[in-house]
Amino acid sequence: MDEVNVVVAHSERATLRVGDVFLKVDSDQARIDVEVEAMALAPVPTPEVLWRKPPVLAIAAVKGAALGRLGGAANGSAAVWAAVGAAVRRLHDAPLPPWPGRRRRSPDEWAAELDRECELLVANEILPADLVARNRQVARAAIRPWTPAFTHGDLQIEHVFVDGDEVTGIIDWSEAGPGDALFDLATLTLGHEEHLDDVVAGYGAADVDLDVIRAWWSLRSLLGVRWLVEHGFDAFAPGCEVDVLRSRM
Repeated sequence: MDEVNVVVAHSERATLRVGDVFLKVDSDQARIDVEVEAMALAPVPTPEVLWRKPPVLAIAAVKGAALGRLGGAANGSAAVWAAVGAAVRRLHDAPLPPWPGRRRRSPDEWAAELDRECELLVANEILPADLVARNRQVARAAIRPWTPAFTHGDLQIEHVFVDGDEVTGIIDWSEAGPGDALFDLATLTLGHEEHLDDVVAGYGAADVDLDVIRAWWSLRSLLGVRWLVEHGFDAFAPGCEVDVLRSRM
């Protein structure tokens, strides 16, 4: 039997790797429903679904290596980052999926969540008040009307696999749905600002507002820190969410 590796595990879900098979165990079947449907509809490389038996989804490993990770080195040349940008553009130009999105569906919902989270970060002394206030100010530029696109919803660089200059697979589609295209671009480049120009070059720069992407960096980080801390992840590690927030000061 192949060795079982724990890829990620917390109270909501766990992902295990056994050889070339990933087993995703999720307490929320709606997330798995979205993941399977999104992978079938997305016009980009996605993993093969091997079988499904709730609460477990089995998918095949994709060729290549992850583009990088938050807080660590990123892989690939300028050309591969541009290729990723082009793949994301294909996704965003695709017809909208037929479900409404799992959460944060409108600017008003994002604004309300930001206000609540900033208050909790300060009240619980997780982050300094001045750091929260500055990033809250920056983040507000992301909260504006947008034309919905088919978005991945959690497009971390760890979810993008490449081989040479080719995008071989995009994984973890449970947050997919109609959303702001610039949120995907911001998530992809979070903590790796040095690759933003390459991504935008591949994506097509005409309708990309870089200030909004930077605002999403602050907004995503503010909303993520407390959850990460409470679930045993280190948002304070070098290059991770807290460093992203500090870079806006």
